[in-house]
Amino acid sequence: MNWKSWIFPITSALWVGVFSNYAFAPFSNAILVWLAPWGLFYLESRYRGQWKKLFWAGCLVAIVFYSFSFNWIIYMTVVFGGFPMFLALPIFFISAIILNLWFPFFLMLFSFLIIKVKKEFAWVAGFVCLLGEFVTPQVFPWYWGSIVAGHETLAQTAEIMSIYGLSFLLFVVSYTMYSWWGRDILLSPARWKRIPQRFRLLQKLYLPIALFIIFYVVGFSLYVKWNNVVPSRYVDTLVIQPNAPLEFRDGRSVAETINDLMKRIDELAVQGKASSPDPVDLIVLPESGVPFFSAHKHSATISPPMYWDRYDSLMFLLANRLQSNIFFNELDASFKDNIRTRANRRLYNSSTLYDPNGERKKSYQKVFLLIFGEYMPFDWMYALSPQTGRFEPGKSLELIPYYSKERKLDSELPKPISYEDTLNIGKPDVENYYSELKTPTTEVGKFLPLICYEVIVPEFVRTFRDSGNPDFFVNVTNDKWYGVSAETFQHGDLARIRSIEWRKWMVRSTNSGSSFFVDHLGRIVDNEFSAQEASLFMRKKVGVVDSEQTFYVKYGNLLSWMILLGLSIRYGFIYWKKRK
Repeated sequence: MNWKSWIFPITSALWVGVFSNYAFAPFSNAILVWLAPWGLFYLESRYRGQWKKLFWAGCLVAIVFYSFSFNWIIYMTVVFGGFPMFLALPIFFISAIILNLWFPFFLMLFSFLIIKVKKEFAWVAGFVCLLGEFVTPQVFPWYWGSIVAGHETLAQTAEIMSIYGLSFLLFVVSYTMYSWWGRDILLSPARWKRIPQRFRLLQKLYLPIALFIIFYVVGFSLYVKWNNVVPSRYVDTLVIQPNAPLEFRDGRSVAETINDLMKRIDELAVQGKASSPDPVDLIVLPESGVPFFSAHKHSATISPPMYWDRYDSLMFLLANRLQSNIFFNELDASFKDNIRTRANRRLYNSSTLYDPNGERKKSYQKVFLLIFGEYMPFDWMYALSPQTGRFEPGKSLELIPYYSKERKLDSELPKPISYEDTLNIGKPDVENYYSELKTPTTEVGKFLPLICYEVIVPEFVRTFRDSGNPDFFVNVTNDKWYGVSAETFQHGDLARIRSIEWRKWMVRSTNSGSSFFVDHLGRIVDNEFSAQEASLFMRKKVGVVDSEQTFYVKYGNLLSWMILLGLSIRYGFIYWKKRK
């Protein structure tokens, strides 16, 4: 191929990459997403039926798309995976293709069906997009519908159609726009004069237009409905963002750095309490807020040492000083088959709740682990990336209860113990000091816990539906691995859609940003995001919406699968009829 033959696929790939990137978080110009697929439509029309060219054009689009929107993966590969840059770059490009096989899949199947069906191209585009999102692999699962959900009204339809329904809508409408006048814009400026003539074709566009109107009307109706719903009560929640370190390969003192971190958490809790005269109901610390340690004392965490009594003491005294529940992340462990050997020890990414008396209650161990981050598919791969953890998935999908108790006035409280005081007194002494504050607790509700990546996998979150109806979500995560990048905003933008699907508020607590609160319409409360690479606290009242399980929670992607089934039957019938 000569250099001129590369102009068209590169230009088309740039079109997709640029428009989708600026439609996605953190730019969030959602209107641009309606134009992003045009580059794919143009590639298909130029290479129709040329399968090899379509495949490689799709791979090119995947690389360009990844380079714009997911370039932080290179940083993650170097910092998280420990790979040198000369290996990180090839890994990035290979993963860009493998994890975005949707692009070549779409181009090839779309072209095949256009040749065979020869009609209804806009609906074929929606069908192939939807099918591709169900069957192609994604490690960081973004969907086209997730970008469309940047439109506040259309996003509400995720309660019924799920995020996949918005992907289907996007490609039907986008191809309609492309075939109406977009093709002329892309092919030749000289054809722009034909655009007014397209208005006479409106009668052929009534079905795609009707589809958009239906989505918009349904979204608007749901927006009005839920905007008028007032939470039955509020949970005063304090998020602590400590900006904990990732590792110590730069030669810092582990003891000194961790002690500074613990003092910082202590001070932020005090500041958070003083920010309002109201009592704090729940304190949330992020994933890896205090890395490498456990507050759970038992045989599997004592030797080799993971349990640290000063960590346990800090969580206990924070619960008592603020007379609040505290939900924090820790390492936990167990022995396989109860055989107490080093080889049989299994690690868990765990988050635990202490009640307002500082008593340890229920824990949640992360179930949906991140491949290449928390485990490797093959043992020999750990030698390539010693930073990668060897975690086991948790088994429980139970909700986390939280509690209330009769609070004492500040004047009735003993002089508070600080973290620095725990250097000289152990956990039993701390417990004894606060023993007079201990009063009976009452369970007041339950929340749904999600650690890091789990929150962006809608099918996984839906597996909690049999555990009961939660009051709200608590998502703890550590986005520090990705540096100061778009990742934390993309992660958060994908996460907030769970609030729409379930009609529940969400607390998002991150180690280094961006932390925020989400209401039951998927809106960022007060449009307030925490800064990146910063130590701070955020405090909001989280609404508890007394709603029944939504259509999505009950039936999942049923409507999307029905669309796929119906169109599969239709296109199969058209193809069979043409062969007769």
